[in-house]
Amino acid sequence: MRYQRIDLNLLIALDALLAERSVTRAAERMHMTQSAMSNVLARLREYFDDQLLVPVGRTLRPTPRAESLVQPVRDIILKVDSTLGVRPEFEAATAQRHFTIIASDYLSHVMLTEVLRRIALVAPGLSFDIRPTSATMAQDLDQGRADFLIVPAHLTLADHPQAVLFEDTYQVVACAQHPDLAHGLSLEQYQFFGHVVYQQERGSNPWFEQWYANEHGQTRRIEVITHGFALIPRFLVGTRRVATVQTRLAMQFQQFMPVRLLPPPIETPRLTEVLQWHRYRADDPGVQWVRDQIIAEAERMPALYTLAGDRRRPP
Repeated sequence: MRYQRIDLNLLIALDALLAERSVTRAAERMHMTQSAMSNVLARLREYFDDQLLVPVGRTLRPTPRAESLVQPVRDIILKVDSTLGVRPEFEAATAQRHFTIIASDYLSHVMLTEVLRRIALVAPGLSFDIRPTSATMAQDLDQGRADFLIVPAHLTLADHPQAVLFEDTYQVVACAQHPDLAHGLSLEQYQFFGHVVYQQERGSNPWFEQWYANEHGQTRRIEVITHGFALIPRFLVGTRRVATVQTRLAMQFQQFMPVRLLPPPIETPRLTEVLQWHRYRADDPGVQWVRDQIIAEAERMPALYTLAGDRRRPP
C-alpha cells in the first residue's frame, strides 16, 4: 500500500461502509448513489488488497482486516475534524452549531430542560439532539457521533475527559391517598406492593434496578414497566403501587401530581451523574462553552440535604 493513493474522502466512505455494513445505507449516509458507493468500495478493496466486506446471506460482514480498521479509521477522521473543522473562536450570541447529547430521560427532567432554556436566551443559533441512553452510547461518544454523554459514574469511559455534575439519592413514591402508608413504609410492605419501574429498552435497566437485583434478588413484584419517567406517577395515582425513583425527580412528581414521598425501608446507594466529552474535541471552543453551561447548571442545583425527605447532611 502507498499512502499517496488514498484520500480522506475514501476514508470517510470506508468509515460509513464499516459502520453501516451495507452499500445502500452507506450511500444514503454519504449522499451518494448506490453505484457510486459500489465504485468506492471497489477502489478501497484494491487499495487494501482485501475484500473488506463480504456477503453472508443478505448482509455484508467485515473481514478481519476490515474489523482491524474500524477504530483507526474513525480516529483519523475525528482527529482531522477536530483539527481542521473547528473554528478557533466561538461567539455564543451568533454561533450556528448543532450538538448531540446522550442522556437519560431522568437527566432531561431534572437538569437538561433548564440548561437548554438558559442557552436559548444567550445562544439562539444553537440546536440540540437529546438522545436517550442505549447499549451503543459508549460507542457513539467514542466514534464522534455524540458530543456529550451523561451517565452514572460507573458507566464512564476511561479514555475521555469527565466532570462530576451532581449526586442524587432515592425516594419511594406512592399515591397521596394510599390507604396503607399512614405510618410509613416497612420492608415487608415495600416487597409486597406492586412496583412501577422504568426501563429504557428491553433488558436495559437503570442503575437502581440493577443494584437492587444484585443486592436483594427478585424480592419485589414488578407490576408495571414503563419506558418514560414522566409516566411513573400516573401509574401510581389511585392504586396501592409504589415506585423507587431519584430524589430530585420524586420532588418534581410531588409538585405536579397527587403523590407522597417516603424514605426507602432499605439502605440505598447514591447516584453520581458524570458529564463526558470526546478527548479530541476537548479544545473545541463550542464544546467547551456548552460543557461550561451544563456544569454551571449542575452547580446551581440544590444540595441533597436541602431536599425534603433527605435529611443526611454532608460530613
